[in-house]
Amino acid sequence: MSVQPIRVAVANDYELVVAGLAAMLAPFSEQVEVVEMDSGLPVASEVDVVLFDTFAQGEAEHVDLDGLLDCQDTGTKVVVYSWNTDPDVVDRTLRRGAAGYLHKAVGAEEIVAALEKVRDGDVVRPDGQVDGTPDLLTDGAWPGKEQGLSPRESEILALITQGFSNQEIAERTYLSINSIKTYIRTAYRKVGVTRRAQAVGWGMSHGFAPDKVRRVASVD
Repeated sequence: MSVQPIRVAVANDYELVVAGLAAMLAPFSEQVEVVEMDSGLPVASEVDVVLFDTFAQGEAEHVDLDGLLDCQDTGTKVVVYSWNTDPDVVDRTLRRGAAGYLHKAVGAEEIVAALEKVRDGDVVRPDGQVDGTPDLLTDGAWPGKEQGLSPRESEILALITQGFSNQEIAERTYLSINSIKTYIRTAYRKVGVTRRAQAVGWGMSHGFAPDKVRRVASVD
């Protein structure tokens, strides 16, 4: 008997990020069916797994797991997709109810394999992976990619656009304040700005403000 594809909703506050992650999964349609792409609103469809991308969000351990769903559906599982695989953050996120936690360095094939394990009742975590930086990623999409911004630079610029201070960004990303300043300098240079107000203006006009609309994939 053939196994039905895993019904997946992809969620993040940025439509471009959601669409990019869905595009990564598209070649594996026999195993994974993306039935909903959510930007800024809870998942409404009946799905097996919600794959939540943490781009420009707070730390994964603080994600409102229940709030990702329109209704309390105990059969739906949440998998977090994040650059930060600090063991303490992973442990706290899983204790709060996530069924899986993936590092953004993994490719689409590994994501699909992890979703299959979660569907079958396993808890997936990034054991054995080296905590790294998303700057090396080539898959997916994020605001600023076309302008040459790395995922980390884009994430920090998105947080600046949302009005967070350097210290608040450091706390949300678990990076040192010096690292934040370095990323800001390189990001500013790439987009051609020199001041924070200019960066906010550039971000607002280039897709760095969170979306507040849901896009639901059509199902034939």
